[in-house]
This record gives sequence, structure tokens and C-alpha cells, in this order.
Amino acid sequence: MKLIHRIAYYLGGFGIGLIILFFFLSGKKTSCDYSPTARTLKDIRNKERVFSEATLQFLKQEKLDTMVISEMLVNGDVLFSESNTDLDSCKIYKIEAEVLEKSLKMTVENCKNKATVQKMEQVFE
Repeated sequence: MKLIHRIAYYLGGFGIGLIILFFFLSGKKTSCDYSPTARTLKDIRNKERVFSEATLQFLKQEKLDTMVISEMLVNGDVLFSESNTDLDSCKIYKIEAEVLEKSLKMTVENCKNKATVQKMEQVFE
């Protein structure tokens, strides 16, 4: 068999496989969250969120709402060097993101059933 025929068969099979894969995965909410940051943010997003009084006070003072926190959990970066992930019960993560032209950092206590946003602050660079 000539090389051109081999390449044609390979590309044909590969194309059919992509179409079948696209057909099966198109209706499902599949995602490729492989990085530690993406997995951590997805885990926090999927849990019940509780806000501390200090967080609510900060949001009120800065004239922001809780959608800022949701946006930070989608576009933020987990600062693992500042986080405390060695705890057994609830791990504490620091998440930083730029939202509405403000650089914000929040501290989240991630427990088994809920995630508590303990503190928020604005980061000045």
C-alpha cells in the first residue's frame, strides 16, 4: 500500500472518530479540569457558599455584590504558596483575581460540604 493511501485511511478514520466523539460529548457538561488550580476552583464552585461578616462588609464598602466572588472562582488563580492545604478537615485557599479593574484576594475555607469565604481584600501593586 502506498504512503498516500495510508495517510488517507488514517485521516479518514481520525475524522470519523472526531465526529463520533463530538456527537457523544456535545450534550453533556464535560470539562477538562486537569490543573490543580482548575480542580480547586471547580470544587469550591460546586459547593454551598457561605460568606463571613467581614466579607459582606468588604463587598458593601467597595459597592460590589457576590457575583464578584463567582467571577473570581471562574477566572481566579489559587495561590498555593499562601494556602494551607495540609489540614485534614477544611483546607484554606487564597484566591486572587482581577475583577472590574480591581485586583482582589480572598481567603476560602473549603470543607467537605460547604465553602466559607472568610475574608476579602484589595491588593495594591
